[in-house]
Amino acid sequence: MKLTITKSVITTAITIGLASMATSAMAETPTVNVVTDPSFVPFEMMDPETGEMIGFDMDIINEVADRAGFNVNLTTMEFAGIIPAVQTGSQEIAIAGVTITEERAEIVDFSDPYYDSGLQIIVRADNDDVETIDDLAGLKIATRIGSTSYDFLQEQLGDNADITPYPGNSDMYMALLGRNVDAAFYDAPNVAYFSQTRGEGRTKVVGPLYEGQQYGIVFHKGSQWVEPANEALAAMREDGTYDEIYEKWFGEASSED
Repeated sequence: MKLTITKSVITTAITIGLASMATSAMAETPTVNVVTDPSFVPFEMMDPETGEMIGFDMDIINEVADRAGFNVNLTTMEFAGIIPAVQTGSQEIAIAGVTITEERAEIVDFSDPYYDSGLQIIVRADNDDVETIDDLAGLKIATRIGSTSYDFLQEQLGDNADITPYPGNSDMYMALLGRNVDAAFYDAPNVAYFSQTRGEGRTKVVGPLYEGQQYGIVFHKGSQWVEPANEALAAMREDGTYDEIYEKWFGEASSED
């Protein structure tokens, strides 16, 4: 019996083969659990139109994942639970404007720094009495639960101020606008973003930048993804991708180069 192979049969076979190869490639790319804070703007925030997480950190981790060779399975949770989640292994990676500290580095691994930050004071626009951290003595101050800003306030002021840690950024800033506190103290880029957006005309950022800090991507201890992520970050800086992402969210060139 003569076997006739038509062009359509060949085309179909090629199509099936390519699809199979693509499916196999996707199957070979591991999916990694990544956690972030849902409200640390402009680093991570929910897009109300799409329901997806967007922001500087989201662009960074997605680019890192593409280059390092893994897919992102993203979860959100309050900031205070992020380090414990990675420490226990329920999450492999976290990116949420997490400051690199010696204490945290004892229980999780960090990537190389990818953002320079610090802490800053924000007050209502009609407050002309607060200029430095010393001026916060005796006042009511809002900050974020589990943050380095809370630790810094405790170290600097202790019982000399009424320090209230809030679970979310919006709670902290609403307390300020509602006159439940006299000032808020938190990461500088987030403070500046709020003052220029929802707090415009009603708040102002005052004083110097405290505690120069660096953000790092967080990994479970011994994670295989630390080195690939560092290589990806270095390549992103080298080819200009990092600066493109930075300018997208902060409107100016990065000063880290």
